[in-house]
Amino acid sequence: MRSSQEAEFKVLKAMRHRSNPLATGRLGERIAQRFLESLGYRVIDQNVLYRGGEIDLVAWQGETLVFVEVKTRTTAALASTLESVHTSKQRRLVRAAEAYLARAGLHPRETRFDVVVVVGVGESTHCELIMGAFEARH
Repeated sequence: MRSSQEAEFKVLKAMRHRSNPLATGRLGERIAQRFLESLGYRVIDQNVLYRGGEIDLVAWQGETLVFVEVKTRTTAALASTLESVHTSKQRRLVRAAEAYLARAGLHPRETRFDVVVVVGVGESTHCELIMGAFEARH
């Protein structure tokens, strides 16, 4: 087995046993990135850290700059997953997005906040996309 395949196998095994949430999240982000790219998104950044927040993925979809929160779950619990992107989490993501735009010097016509939910492991893995999951409120 190639080393990247071995690493992914270990992460999948960790997901099954919920023993390593960070590894599970990172694998989910890689799966979400491939999913979004298959839908025509152009991912330009990932795991961008700012004080008080992290942006999992930043992507262009046409002329819209999209900030993506990725949630990875071993079982299909979409409602509770969406609830985990609560109001305070949304505020942190909005602040991180504003900092990202300022640092990058970007002035897109439109921005949007999407959530990708990655559910399951192995062959049963699937993704759900919630476009415009929430709006920036000031």
